Amino acid sequence: MYKAWCLFFLVCCYHVTKGNPDSAVKISTDSRRLYHELNLKDVVGFPAFEEALKGFRQFEQERAILTLIDFTKPSTEQRLCVIDLQEQQTLFKSHVSHGRNSGGNYAVSFSNQPQSFKSSLGFFRTGDTYYGKNGYSLILEGLEKGKNDKAKERAIVMHGAKYADPAVIKKQGRLGRSLGCPALPPAVSREIINTIKDGALLYIHGNP
Repeated sequence: MYKAWCLFFLVCCYHVTKGNPDSAVKISTDSRRLYHELNLKDVVGFPAFEEALKGFRQFEQERAILTLIDFTKPSTEQRLCVIDLQEQQTLFKSHVSHGRNSGGNYAVSFSNQPQSFKSSLGFFRTGDTYYGKNGYSLILEGLEKGKNDKAKERAIVMHGAKYADPAVIKKQGRLGRSLGCPALPPAVSREIINTIKDGALLYIHGNP
C-alpha cells in the first residue's frame, strides 16, 4: 500500500504543489529517498532521475516502466537503468553506447538532424520490435519537437551491438559508438528490449 501511495505522490504532485516552496522541498526529499532505495547512485545522477520522474507524469504512457540513460556518465561505466515504478524495483543496470559524433568516452554533443551520427536527448516512447541489420531492435518515438522528434526518420532505435560490450573497454579504453542509437551489450539487449517495448517511457539525459 505504501509503495502505491508513494508512486502516486511522486508522479502527481509536481503540478499540485507548483509555486509552493515548502512542498517543492518535500517532493525533492521523497524523490531522493526513492533514488537511494532503488540504488541508482552508481548508474545515473540524481538530476537525471528527477527529470525522468517529471517526464513520467508529463508524457502520456501506457506502462509503469521507466528507462533512464545518463550521458553525463562515461561509456566505461554503467549508465542505463530500467525501473519498475509500480513495484519500485530496479530491473536492469547496463552499459550503453552513444553516437560516434557525440564524443569519445563522454557524449558531449547532441543532434536531432539526419546523418549527424549523434545521440539525441529527451523523452522517447518505445514501440514495436523488429529484426534489422543490427538484429533484434526496438523502435523509438521522439516526443520532443526540435529535440528528438526525427528519431524515426534517423532510424534511431535500441539494439544490441558487439561494440557496446564492456569487454571492448579493456581493448580501447571506452565503448565503441553507434550512428546515434542507444546500443546495448548483446548479452542483455534482448531481455531489456522485451521488458521496455510497447509504450514505455525512455529518457536520455545529458548536458546539451
